Amino acid sequence: MTRREEEEEEKKQDPSQEKQDFQDLFFQAILGAQLIQTAYIGHRLGWYTALKNAGNDGLSYQQLASSTHSSQRYAQEWLEQQAVAGWIQCRNPSAASPHERMYVLPKEHAQVLANPDSLQYSMPLAILHGGTGKRLEDLVHAYKHDTGVSWDELGTDAREAQAAMNRPFFLQQFAATLEQCLDTDTLSKLSNGGGRVADIGCGYAYSSIGVAQHFGKNCTVHGYDLDEPSIIKARDNIQKEGLQDRVHVYCKDAASVITNDSFEPYDLVMALECLHDMSNPISVLKTMKDLAGSHGTVLVMDERVADSFDEGIANPIEQLMYGFSCTCCLADCKSHPNSAETGTVMRPSILTMYAQQAGFRQVEILPVETDLFYFYKLIQ
Repeated sequence: MTRREEEEEEKKQDPSQEKQDFQDLFFQAILGAQLIQTAYIGHRLGWYTALKNAGNDGLSYQQLASSTHSSQRYAQEWLEQQAVAGWIQCRNPSAASPHERMYVLPKEHAQVLANPDSLQYSMPLAILHGGTGKRLEDLVHAYKHDTGVSWDELGTDAREAQAAMNRPFFLQQFAATLEQCLDTDTLSKLSNGGGRVADIGCGYAYSSIGVAQHFGKNCTVHGYDLDEPSIIKARDNIQKEGLQDRVHVYCKDAASVITNDSFEPYDLVMALECLHDMSNPISVLKTMKDLAGSHGTVLVMDERVADSFDEGIANPIEQLMYGFSCTCCLADCKSHPNSAETGTVMRPSILTMYAQQAGFRQVEILPVETDLFYFYKLIQ
């Protein structure tokens, strides 16, 4: 008997213990929810950044409030809550007066909370849940009436969180990951032969920028996204990196370029962590197939979910993905007419079905090791 089976058997013999265990679990969830809400506040006010910049010297609540032009009383309460939770440290908790206490953000915690370049940066998760929390009444209405809550309605929080979550990976690791995914001919074109890439659902264009920087001056990237605020931000990001000559983004359906007389197929067509959000994924995959022509590579990166529902039980990654789906992705998908209603938990079998209906012959899951994503190569 496995340990899990033993625990289940013990619970059957003592129902009161199971009730207590679940109550404890619920209580821990409440504590977590409170921390995410106060993390959102701390991020928006720049408090984590101020503490990070203060280093080992730390800040008192008066100094934190003054440096960020915010309320002293709220700063005091927030710092004490964060210290009690162990997210920051109070160097002198036994000080006679609250204004004497100094608070420090440990370097390891700063990587998670206040360093947007770090691969450990997780604050975007709090930003997203802060944003979806603002829309809980809309979500309740959508659940009741079988409607949706659009990406535009979810607003700036959702856009910023989505972009910031993937930014370190896209800028630091993604292009190197492509080296594992692409054949030598495609890699040669991207590096040396004037290769062309289409980035479907490019968002803030961090993926497009990462590819262009990695493969050099001979590589051109075209990003497509229907969300105008994202494209505006993408153009700003491209300009900051000085890549306007090689990275171009468009607020339009990529299918519209195929009918142009001057259209040339792309060497690589990719959709990165966005296909599950799209109301008509089969149509999107058909467009990607046409954009690649007969020789281009089609690549999809999406969530690393279990092959089946029963395999995902008690899996924290699966729980995370269902949480995204319940509060964001499914509602966005359902905000469009005739939606496929996929949601975040798009299992490999579902993607394979979509790809086959789009005209692809085969779907290959590439041997790329990441905690959160599968890389799929769609073969014509």
